[in-house]
Amino acid sequence: MTVQLAPAPNSPPSAPYVDGPRLLADIGGTNARFALEHAPGQVELIQVLACAAYATLADALKAYLSGAEVQSACSAPLRHAALAIANPITGDLVRMTNHHWEFSIEALRLECGLDTLVVANDFTALARALPHLAPGQKVQIGGGAAVPDTPMGLVGAGTGLGVSGLIPCKSSWTALLSEGGHVTFSPANETEVAVLRFAWTQFEHVSAERFLSGDGIELLYRALAAHTGEPDQGLAAPEISRRALAGDCPLCDQAIDMFCAMLGTVAGNLAITLGAQGGIYIGGGIVPRLGQRFASSAFRARFEQKGRFVHYLSQVPTFVITAEYPAFLGVSAILSEKLAST
Repeated sequence: MTVQLAPAPNSPPSAPYVDGPRLLADIGGTNARFALEHAPGQVELIQVLACAAYATLADALKAYLSGAEVQSACSAPLRHAALAIANPITGDLVRMTNHHWEFSIEALRLECGLDTLVVANDFTALARALPHLAPGQKVQIGGGAAVPDTPMGLVGAGTGLGVSGLIPCKSSWTALLSEGGHVTFSPANETEVAVLRFAWTQFEHVSAERFLSGDGIELLYRALAAHTGEPDQGLAAPEISRRALAGDCPLCDQAIDMFCAMLGTVAGNLAITLGAQGGIYIGGGIVPRLGQRFASSAFRARFEQKGRFVHYLSQVPTFVITAEYPAFLGVSAILSEKLAST
């Protein structure tokens, strides 16, 4: 598979990197995505590997690099790589929050024979991609027009809840190293108070991520079953979403409704915190799959539900990221900056 990360109609093709292709990776709690970038924005040989199938990140990385197509695409050993990973990066040792992998960045670089290995938080990388998204790679849901050269916010639900922001800095941008998904959850109505009380029976601290993630959808479903007296069928998140979209299960429908509304509250909080007049972007694996169901949900109403700040937030646009591999674009920019500075 070949994709153009930053479509530029009527522009000449970018020249290949003189030091060979670069390895890009987007490591989540469930899947690890790998690709080769031969020229700026020109990404090929994308593969998605299940994290659970490999004992270590190094094993998954080597499995990708040992593939026949990847081997034939590299006339010389790879020299530079950049990984976006669903985890805070605070030093050389990385322990994943939502998976068992842990590794030393320097040891991984040496083991894979790389000159350069850059590791960034996945939502930091995704935030760096925001200014480069083409109109066809995002869908606006409510609000006015984005104000140029102002902060942008990013939130996305998948295996966990990622949060970041992008702040203008001279002629470039600074991405925030945020773990905002772990802020304490704040209910907005009596039903959400009941759901929170249910969660308290299982967790000492209930973060926003406890509800706004794949596991969170299952928790919402169980909590609403207990609250309403409906039978809990022990459904997994994909099945809850499927039944909600098909209209087959009122309880599943209520869980997805609550998920969307809660995400609106978190996104609105982020917009006010950052002054994100450049817009709030919704990433992650869950929301894009909801399609029109998300657009017609309570998300936008809850986003604006901030009392005296309703007019302020009504002007802030919200976008769903629909690009298939947006993190590659951000991690490529991070790697290019690293190489330019050395």
